[in-house]
Amino acid sequence: MTIYTETYMYKNSTTNIPQFVLQGFTGIPAEYYGLFGTFFLLIYLMLASGNVFIFVFVACEKSLQKPTYIIFCNLAISDLGFGTTTLPKIIARYWISEIISFNGCFTQMYFVHYFGTCTSFLMALMALDRFVAICNPLRYPVMITHWTIVILCSVVWIGSLLLLGAIIAHALSVPYCGPNIIHHCYCEYISITYLACADIAALKAISTSIAMTVLWGPFFYIIFSYVAIIISVMKISNKEGRYKTFLTCTPQLFIICLYYLPRSFVYVAFAIGFRFETNINIAVIMMYSLLPPLINPFIYCFRTKEIKETLLKKLKLRQVTVK
Repeated sequence: MTIYTETYMYKNSTTNIPQFVLQGFTGIPAEYYGLFGTFFLLIYLMLASGNVFIFVFVACEKSLQKPTYIIFCNLAISDLGFGTTTLPKIIARYWISEIISFNGCFTQMYFVHYFGTCTSFLMALMALDRFVAICNPLRYPVMITHWTIVILCSVVWIGSLLLLGAIIAHALSVPYCGPNIIHHCYCEYISITYLACADIAALKAISTSIAMTVLWGPFFYIIFSYVAIIISVMKISNKEGRYKTFLTCTPQLFIICLYYLPRSFVYVAFAIGFRFETNINIAVIMMYSLLPPLINPFIYCFRTKEIKETLLKKLKLRQVTVK
């Protein structure tokens, strides 16, 4: 294992790090590595099974192939992609080796932020769907069609692909010559760019502005949408109708807060140069990165009336067939 411990600050230095070391959580005895790896394996299996189930179930059930559920499917793909990008390497870090190649690290960083960006815009798209459905229900069938959502989702995937390509290319433009220890369980932008042996002030300013646009643009739109939704709901004279609508929105608001608020805090801290204690930093990032993909299938789909009714019908049909 090669660990570079000196930091050089020469503008003309060239990258000479063949690999990075994923430090992960500090202070954990080696005998507990297997337990940690097993824990993350269970998280990955739960995350993957939930999101694969949602995608397959909606894709196979024609009655659910509606604009709202197309967004659900895209969100499930993004969540599955993020989990598959990060968790297998985290498991390998505790079971096999903490080493990751230079190219492998930047590839992982690309997909980590790519799927994160897609998720951010897909959640904004979901807020748009709910906004039109609740605030302009008569125009919903005209404005939110099957092909409209397909086109918007395609724009999200392709636009994020190009945007993240530019960001990663910019991160690769600076030299990395030591140290090579990443204070995280996987490769992500902040942890890697801190290792650059050059002045990254301009890089930090550009990346932070792009990150805030990607993060806060959808977030502010979501806030606007839900404020409008709440105002519309308050106008409903039927108390039970208001309660049902609020009940539908509350879990989504919880996920939105969990997704956006900690991310905003971490990126602002990075921009002003504030550093957290390593274990706290990793724990916060892991929480807001892995918890939403893990519980999204339950929040967005298993609590949805149409999906629950379809599942119950299929279960009852199967029980009758078995009998």
